Amino acid sequence: MRLRNVKDKEEIMKNSSYFIGDGSMYRSHWHELFGNNHPIYIEIGMGKGQFIIENAKANPDINYIGIEKYDSVIARALQKAPEELNNLFLIRGDALHIDEMFDHEVDHIYLNFSDPWPKVRHHFRRLSSPIFLKKYDSIFRKQKVIEMRTDNEDLFRYSLIQFSQHGYIFEKISFHLHRDDMPSITTEYEDKFSSKNIPIYYIFCRK
Repeated sequence: MRLRNVKDKEEIMKNSSYFIGDGSMYRSHWHELFGNNHPIYIEIGMGKGQFIIENAKANPDINYIGIEKYDSVIARALQKAPEELNNLFLIRGDALHIDEMFDHEVDHIYLNFSDPWPKVRHHFRRLSSPIFLKKYDSIFRKQKVIEMRTDNEDLFRYSLIQFSQHGYIFEKISFHLHRDDMPSITTEYEDKFSSKNIPIYYIFCRK
């Protein structure tokens, strides 16, 4: 994916109340930062932010944190966020360091259209690989819930195996989400793919 540079991205991040440059600063203190004990839902690789922002607007009793490692992408997300939300933060960070950002504080993880890393030698980089599933164990609070959407069938099937081997129980699986149950809140990628009738694979699982 070619990333289009955003002019003044540093200023956009600096001047936004939603932006956090180093998530590890608030490890073990996220509920204090939000000022409540509401559930925390995170989206790892939030892209331009449509999904996480719309969820925050629709669900004021849930705290949302989006994580994205590219400055230009996170700047675009910040430009979309309305000023009145008090249940949203966006972190610039790499998923590899997710366990440095949270310590048994997260209730729900979204993995939306993650990089499929198609080459077998790169499968360990997938966000549903055993390496990441072990990291997630250390950041979940009580319940462990992962919700995943992808247009990549190989990543979908791989993830089903990995989740199952790691003790997750599947509550919902779809090979064509928008045909089976059109979601009310979508991602930018999802809108693009569904408009072309490309199947969206979906997993909702709990450990």
